[in-house]
Parts: sequence; structure tokens; C-alpha cells
Amino acid sequence: MTNADALRPAHAHDAAASGHLLESLGMAALFGVAAFTQLSIAIAQALLVIALACWATLVIVRRERIEVPAFFYPLLAYAGWTLLSAAFSSDPRASFADCKQLALFLIVPATYRLINASRSTTMLTVIMSVGAASAAYGIFQYGLLHYDQLNQRPQGTLGHYMTYSGLLMLVIGTALAKLLFDSSEKAWPALVMPALLLAVALTSTRMAWVGVCAAAAVLLIVKDFRLLAILPIVGAITFAAAGPAITQRLMSMFDAKDPTRRDRIAMLLEGQHMVHDHPVFGVGPNMVEVVYPQYRIAEAVEKVNPHLHNVPMQIAAERGLPALVLWLGFLGTLLHGLYQRLRSIRPRSAAAAALASVVGMLAAGMFEYNFGDSEFLMLFLLLITLPFAALRLGARDAADA
Repeated sequence: MTNADALRPAHAHDAAASGHLLESLGMAALFGVAAFTQLSIAIAQALLVIALACWATLVIVRRERIEVPAFFYPLLAYAGWTLLSAAFSSDPRASFADCKQLALFLIVPATYRLINASRSTTMLTVIMSVGAASAAYGIFQYGLLHYDQLNQRPQGTLGHYMTYSGLLMLVIGTALAKLLFDSSEKAWPALVMPALLLAVALTSTRMAWVGVCAAAAVLLIVKDFRLLAILPIVGAITFAAAGPAITQRLMSMFDAKDPTRRDRIAMLLEGQHMVHDHPVFGVGPNMVEVVYPQYRIAEAVEKVNPHLHNVPMQIAAERGLPALVLWLGFLGTLLHGLYQRLRSIRPRSAAAAALASVVGMLAAGMFEYNFGDSEFLMLFLLLITLPFAALRLGARDAADA
């Protein structure tokens, strides 16, 4: 036996240990992303860099084939068309600078590689627990720090109340999924749910209310159609606890004279004009605000808007109709996959939480460009990937046993 032959097992052992360390570090970093997305975008993005570095190193060193869920392919094509749109923008430099957010899509293959079935269940609990703490802080802001006006609303530790309410919406869907579809863990989601609901009500963010109701309705229907009767009762209790100012804000949704409602209708018309003039590549990423004055109609309330407060319209106007088709293809593939996993995964909580995230994003996204919010997008991508990662690694672990 040569010296090289004698050393080979030691090298193999060292490589295996290094790989295990990278997997553990990457997994821990992803858990940190799930937690800190709700607390600090700077810390969450730093942890994401670590997680992506661990994933990429594992793929390169072990010469692994990059595996992704089926919905990632239309999402990747959407990213590619976005880059084309930036190239044809009237200000390519500004548009390409905005495209850095596309790097967040790498959350999908990293999560798919590093998270297994047991970790996905634990991650849902982490997301729910941090969300509960964030909700408690938001209630504290409203009750004691006087964040009780439309120009100063609860925002947790985040920079904007709309981001805060959007994340609470995702967490509420996660908690309800655990409550309905995880037989081993019902006490904790039941305990934190009142604080989550009250906090999102106190933000006075109507788009989040719509998203929560839509997500809850779908989960209740999937579990048992008769449970849908609970939804208006819980809603009435929540808004009664929140107080008359919040109830008045709720009723403003049905007021045709409400200025924000009028402005959103105007933005839809302005978006249609943008799509008519730029159907293939749109006006370019990050360019809606630039061109907005030339498309502004007389019925509009605000002189300028950074986006069109509607996800499909924003994508079509900013990136073109092909980008919208690819984005819809991503959602269709995702929903089809989630339907299959709701039938095949036990517990079904991960697939149910992902379904709630998609439904909530779509419903709220009719009134807000939440798909363009980095914090929201990070948590959304984590949640929708978990059920696919759980099934893939669960099957692999069983085969290896």
C-alpha cells in the first residue's frame, strides 16, 4: 500500500466533515434569514450571503447538479426577461441597479438543497415565533408610543408599516396552517394568533387585511368548508378589540370617495397606457416613477407614485407583457406543485403555509406591489420552497437509510 492510499481515507473523512460543516452553517444561516427578515433587513441579507456561499461551495466542491423545484424555471425566465427589459430601458443604468433584487431568487435553490422535512417544520415554528414577538412590539407601539395615526402606524423594527403588515400577513398564514394541519403542534399557534391578528389590524393596512382574509378562507376551505363560518366571527372580534378608529378604516374600503381608492383606480388606467406604449419590454425596471408624470391622468390624487400598487399591472408596465406571462406561469406551476404536496406530505402544514403565502400575496398584491418588497419577497420565497425541499430531502434520506 502506498502512502497516497493510506492517506486517502483521511482526506475523504476531512472532506465529509467539511461538507457537513457547510451544510450546518448554511442551514443555520437560512434559519437566521427566516427570523431576521422580520426584524432587520441588513442582518437578514448578511445571513443570506452566508447561506448562499455555503450552498454554492457545496455544489462546487461536491460537483453536485443544481436541483430546483419546477416553479423555479419560469421564475428564472422571468428574471431573464427583466434583464432584457433593463437593457431596453431609457435609463439602463438605473434599471440594472434595480435588478439586484433578482439575486433573492437564489433563496429557492439554496433552501431546496439545505432544508429537509424536520427542518422545514422547525422553520415554520421559528417564523411564527419571531412574528409573534414582532406583533407584540407593534401592539406596544400602537398602545404606548402612539403609533395610532395614518401617518404614523405600527411598523415593528422595520422601516415601513406596509412591509410590517405584509410580513404579519405571511406569519398569520403560517400560524393558521400549523393550527389546522399540524396535529402535533396546535397550542403555540393558537396562543399567538390573537396577537398576530390584532397587530395586523392596528397597522390600518387594508391590503394586508384583504390578504389575511383570502389566505384564511382558502385554508379553511381546504381543511373543511364548514369552518369558513368562523372567519367573519374572528374578524368581527378582532376589529372590535382594535377599536372604532380601525373599524372606520375598514369601512373606508367601501367608500368611493376615499382618495387612496381613487388613486389606485387611476394608477390602473395609467398602467394600461404604459403597457400600450411599451408592450414588449415595458418602461424598464425602476422607471415607473420616472415616466409617471407623463402618464398621470386628471383623476389621479398623487402627483407621482413609485409604483402602481398592483403586482400584475406593475410587472406588465415595468417589464412588459412577456414578463407578466412568465410570472403567471411561475404562479401556475407553483400552485400545481402545492396541490400535489398537500396530498402527499404529512404533516401538510408546510404546503398549507406556502399556499396561504401565495393566496395572500395575490390578494394583497391587487392593491400593493408586495412582490417588489425585499423583506416580503425573502420570507415569501422561503415559505413557498419549504414543502418542495421537505419532500425531496425526505425521500433522499429514506433512500439512504
